Amino acid sequence: MEYSTVKLIHVLGAILFLGNIIVSAVWKIQADRTNNPVVIAFACRLINITDLAFTTLGSALLVIGGIGLFHATGISLSDAPYLIYGISLYGMAAMLWLAGLLPLQIYMSKIAAKTVADGETEMPVAYEKCRRLWNMVGRIAILFPLGALYLMIMRPDF
Repeated sequence: MEYSTVKLIHVLGAILFLGNIIVSAVWKIQADRTNNPVVIAFACRLINITDLAFTTLGSALLVIGGIGLFHATGISLSDAPYLIYGISLYGMAAMLWLAGLLPLQIYMSKIAAKTVADGETEMPVAYEKCRRLWNMVGRIAILFPLGALYLMIMRPDF
């Protein structure tokens, strides 16, 4: 593929990936502040849907575009250590999302849906524990792709 095409794919992937991560956090935090199980259940459900649609698609485009850029430029990893660090940060973010955030989101969504179905007006303690953990892991997880973005744009010499 042509350089401009794979660069467009890669940048679009970064926008979708980072954009959805940030927007999901905002939606989730704002929904939790309402303490309304109906609002929380709605937000949790949409976050799971948009993660599947946008975070997954963005991630795939990042990988496809990144591999395409690697081949289009012919750059060597030994000549660009920022690539190794950036790819590593992206990989760590993906692992945190797959192993931590995604299972927590799915579980919180089930808790919220059950709370609404049961006619409860307050979220249970189990949800609160998951929410705190999700917020903590999420804060860490966002730093990795932001670091990767910095490295890919600034291309620092190490």
